[in-house]
Amino acid sequence: MFSPISLFRQSKHLVLLAIAVAWWQPNHINAETNWQAGLASEVITPNGSMWMAGYASRTKPAEGKIHDLYAKAIALESPNQTRLVIVTLDLISIPYPIRDYLEAEVKKRFDLPPAGLLMNCSHTHCGPEIRTTRWSDDGLPAERLAAAKSYVTFLKSKLVQVVEQALEDLQLANVSFCRARCGFAMNRRLPSPNGYRNFPNPNGPVDHDVPVLSVRSTTGKLRGILFGYACHNTTLGFYQFCGDFAGFAQLAIEEANPGALALYMQGCGADINPYPRNTLELAKQHGQSLATAVQSALDTVATPLVGELRTSYDKATVEYSTPPTKDELVERTNSSNKYVAIHGQRLLTQLAIDGHLRSTYDCPIQVVQLGDKLKMIALPGETVVDYALRIKSDLTTTPDPGASVWVAGYCNDVFAYVPSRRVLLEGGYEAGDAMKYFTTVLQHGPFAQNVEEIIVRKVYELNKSLEK
Repeated sequence: MFSPISLFRQSKHLVLLAIAVAWWQPNHINAETNWQAGLASEVITPNGSMWMAGYASRTKPAEGKIHDLYAKAIALESPNQTRLVIVTLDLISIPYPIRDYLEAEVKKRFDLPPAGLLMNCSHTHCGPEIRTTRWSDDGLPAERLAAAKSYVTFLKSKLVQVVEQALEDLQLANVSFCRARCGFAMNRRLPSPNGYRNFPNPNGPVDHDVPVLSVRSTTGKLRGILFGYACHNTTLGFYQFCGDFAGFAQLAIEEANPGALALYMQGCGADINPYPRNTLELAKQHGQSLATAVQSALDTVATPLVGELRTSYDKATVEYSTPPTKDELVERTNSSNKYVAIHGQRLLTQLAIDGHLRSTYDCPIQVVQLGDKLKMIALPGETVVDYALRIKSDLTTTPDPGASVWVAGYCNDVFAYVPSRRVLLEGGYEAGDAMKYFTTVLQHGPFAQNVEEIIVRKVYELNKSLEK
């Protein structure tokens, strides 16, 4: 028989155990942080058929859709009243004229500074083409050009709407960070006797991190999930609009969490592909794998965002290698490769108009401190994985073992592949060969060998400016 005293002690221990278990429940938030969060979504699927972006070999416009494409936004405001709006897009790129337009509009309408706007694209190759500059319009038939221009006008209006709706939705929330891992991404730069070829390389560098930012109401209801992964969003290459694996991942997460909005943030996956690939079923499979990783992250003990939100934004001036001469450009125009010939002719036109070829480019770099424990680095262009691995290694060497660093590529201005020094010296597609396909910014390429140091130096400079 138990005595009343022993029963009391036993019940007391059970209560303490129950409290401890509750404390360590997945994503437990142990304090009111006074952060606010707002969420919004807008469909940006073209209303009619138009040409698609991503593969120069396409020969016809899109033929319908698998699912809709979206512009989504998450607005955050910390107790110091600093605001950040992250806009994610199911599109191949963010041309700088689109970023410049939205930056000016949100500053004028909502007093949101440039450092408070972060844009990221999923880099799906099954979205509409986006034509915004003289060079990207070059040679297009009138009907195709008109459709592209009309879509840009439509897209701009949707972007302003989604930012406005996210800001209007700001409300007290528990915002927290967690992470998991996913494994279908593999490096695609395989060394061969003839240089680096685009082929799966299981020995190449990769970043399998799946960072997750969750937004819950003050009652604990899951409202939003921002998640990332570093992988080219190119399982598919057919003629239907589709968000590829990133689109399927968002749909799967939203289905598993009714009422929550899922937003995908592309990482530094310029030299990483999903494998295996090339079928719709594989795109769905990879999307489900990523969604499962996100759900696994949500089952962990999360780190709440506590403290201030601080933002910084500036441009790093990167340099190009020695430009080709006029005679060399003329030689290019006679190439049997039509893309080399077209690129050479455009560069000759640029030389005739401007008197010189481009020697530098100002690319945006953004660093955001989300409370005391999370730092987000937003890098421009199609950024190779070396940047994420280096920056995370450098910036997580801190006295605080609980601090995390989230590095995203494809942010704010996707103007070219951005190779590391290693990739640049190795050569190949990402090192400079792809320059001939980029038309928003006309570049002779490749970048100078100091491109990595210039970008990383700017990251560390901005990070330093955020330190108290």
